[in-house]
Amino acid sequence: MTTAAQSAPSATFPFTLTEDQEALRREIRDFAGREIAPNVSRWDEASEFPMEVVQQLGRMGLLGVIFPLDLGGAGLGYIDYMLAIEELSAVDGSIGIIVAAHNSLCTNHIFLAGSDAQKQKYIPRLAAGQALGAWGLTEPGSGSDASAARTTAVRKGDRWVLNGNKTFITNGHYAEVSVIIAVTDKSQGTHGLSAFIVEKGTPGFRAGKKENKLGLRASDTSELIFEDCEIPGENLLGKEGEGFIDAMRTLDGGRISIAALSLGIGRGALDASVKYVKQRKQFGKAIAEFQGIQWKLADMATELDAARLLTLRAAVLKDAGQRVTQESAMAKLYASEVAVKICNEAVQLHGGYGFIKDYPVEKFYRDVKLCTIGEGTSEIQRMVIGREILKVHPSRG
Repeated sequence: MTTAAQSAPSATFPFTLTEDQEALRREIRDFAGREIAPNVSRWDEASEFPMEVVQQLGRMGLLGVIFPLDLGGAGLGYIDYMLAIEELSAVDGSIGIIVAAHNSLCTNHIFLAGSDAQKQKYIPRLAAGQALGAWGLTEPGSGSDASAARTTAVRKGDRWVLNGNKTFITNGHYAEVSVIIAVTDKSQGTHGLSAFIVEKGTPGFRAGKKENKLGLRASDTSELIFEDCEIPGENLLGKEGEGFIDAMRTLDGGRISIAALSLGIGRGALDASVKYVKQRKQFGKAIAEFQGIQWKLADMATELDAARLLTLRAAVLKDAGQRVTQESAMAKLYASEVAVKICNEAVQLHGGYGFIKDYPVEKFYRDVKLCTIGEGTSEIQRMVIGREILKVHPSRG
């Protein structure tokens, strides 16, 4: 797959989905309504990780959506992936982010930067759902500033020894395979970061504190701890010193999935609002008949569609092999901020009922905020977009 836009195949923008894509969407929507919806409140209240459903998603091919058939994947593209994440997240964003982190970050980093041997060893297991994946870049003192990372990887003969902590890691306790970014040469800044594959059960590696979160509570978010953790030299992922570069390539695709996560949560809140205003009566008629309510719904639906088109554009270009740094950042920025607005309006439309857990918009409201933070905050997206527009880049190391 080429990353040079000028040499990539041309992309045709689809305003309608193919029959196969419509069928995929219906299949996932039916599954989510049947297997996820009845459990959402219980999982949320208990912060219960839905392992059984995750395993079912693996059997459906949704844990390997964007990977080729010869590696055990579903052989589909980013449009299909976008649809899958949206449909899952319209019912429960926790499921959406579990699938997104697994596909976009862990597995895709291996797919983009791994050797043939690494791809053959890990991707079939990950794509089939036999192993769940996690991806570790963020640290307690290193969020938006990756150059401040302190987790180290030091050569020891033919092995590497990792020490340090990662934080806010999706799937942390449940991942069998983790991709970890660590410092191999502090003097080189971001060019001194390298990526490594670490398997669950490796001595010196363990999951730490599980975070008690505002939203997306059924997904696991935890710290990963490395204490003299020795891994084979062959677990270096990509070239030494190019871990940050490969991480940024990985995030180009990951941000499409967070845009889709935002679309799903926003659509779920909009759908719930439409249902509510048709049923809720005030002053002798359904509040859906009031112009003020209709205008709110019109703005919500229009902004959601605009966000969907931005996300679809990024997916189309990604499928065509083009570089999507700017387009994916735009999609993620706009979709996440629009989804926050939609969920806020959804609570307002529900009035007091929007503030209680008996109605789904309360949970959508809590869940959606992460979309403006994860895989690069809105502020970082604006930096990425601005640099792409101006064709300037951060100073090197």
